[in-house]
Amino acid sequence: MLEAAFWGFVGGAALLIGALAGVYLSASLRLIGLVMAFGSGVLISALTFELMREAYDVAGSTAAIAGLFAGSLVFFAGDWLIDRHGGHRRKSPRGPQAGAGATALVLGALLDGIPESAAIGVSLIDGAGVSVAVVAAVFLSNVPEALSASAGMRASGRSTGYVLGLWSAVTAASTAAAALGFGVLSGADPALTGTIQAFAAGAILTMLVDTMVPEAVEHAGALVGLLTALGFAAAFLLSTA
Repeated sequence: MLEAAFWGFVGGAALLIGALAGVYLSASLRLIGLVMAFGSGVLISALTFELMREAYDVAGSTAAIAGLFAGSLVFFAGDWLIDRHGGHRRKSPRGPQAGAGATALVLGALLDGIPESAAIGVSLIDGAGVSVAVVAAVFLSNVPEALSASAGMRASGRSTGYVLGLWSAVTAASTAAAALGFGVLSGADPALTGTIQAFAAGAILTMLVDTMVPEAVEHAGALVGLLTALGFAAAFLLSTA
């Protein structure tokens, strides 16, 4: 469990790196959009070739697809509720919408980050060691995600202490999610483990299309497709190495 917690922290620590960059560096909206696109491609590749492939192998097609849609529906429902309470566009470098509450922003960050970290913990269960591709994908996608959201929160008047405190809390939650993902499911039926992996994949995929990709397209335009493909290719090569 300690190993799972460590790798969860590694993935979550990227949020702090991105937050520091968003607060202290003056990155252009276009650059932020391009980096978000690359991170999206990395995560799409990881959830395809690591999470869903493993889910299919150990749980079968029916459980894998059911888990995928269940994760998607749960994220959709949670995201809808958070949007209604002011968490809409929480990843925008221009700042969240007016009136966005602290609770909505925190819950939104947790909703986005926990499925990724849980997937890291679950990847350790087979005893073959952590999935480097999944950790790298989470790390590389968390940096632009936190960079964009932090720049936006600062633009909307949030203090540096608030921004860094938020991402520190999410990093702690990510560490715990990875540990719990391993601890709770260690020794469980492989079919259940595979279904949980597919669940995480569905939540991550829905998060990408609902929040990260639209922001990337808005700020970086037509080049987003190319950068997403580049991120996908980089993660694919890592998963096959």
